Amino acid sequence: MISDETAYRRYLDGEQKAADLLVEKYGDALTLYINSYLKDINEAEDLMIEAFSQIFAKERPITGEGAFKAYLYKTARNLALRFSKKHRLGFLRFDELDFEPQSDMLADTELYRSERSRQLYDALEKLKAEYREALYLVYFEDMSYRDAATVMNKSEGQITKLIYRGKQSLKAILEQEGFIYADE
Repeated sequence: MISDETAYRRYLDGEQKAADLLVEKYGDALTLYINSYLKDINEAEDLMIEAFSQIFAKERPITGEGAFKAYLYKTARNLALRFSKKHRLGFLRFDELDFEPQSDMLADTELYRSERSRQLYDALEKLKAEYREALYLVYFEDMSYRDAATVMNKSEGQITKLIYRGKQSLKAILEQEGFIYADE
């Protein structure tokens, strides 16, 4: 599998399939990310296309592992924030995102995991927006702290603090709600 950055360079060199590969890889997840701002899947899809269009429209200096994904999400975030501000929409909400894993596990195991996931997402909703977004980018989008910092226009140190404080707050919320840890 080629890296995102290599695919982007190939697209710039005229290989259309490289762009299709990137859109296929990130299109759905990016749409859900944008939708967490907008609460309108159709607008989110439009902004997802706009984000790719802005990146593909002119050559940008995107180098380094994870740089393409970070740049793409930062572009999408800026578009969503601009749209939200213009239309006065809310901020990142997890209760409307579908993160349930697709598997063929036993029904009771899946039910248990679904309940634990619901508890987690309910607790995430109670976090400060910055904590929620940082945790989402790092743990749900598998971004590095550096890439999450790029997306959120913060330093890597600020992301480290947001993640730490977010995890501490999340743990406190879960404990208040009687969450039982699997390793206890």
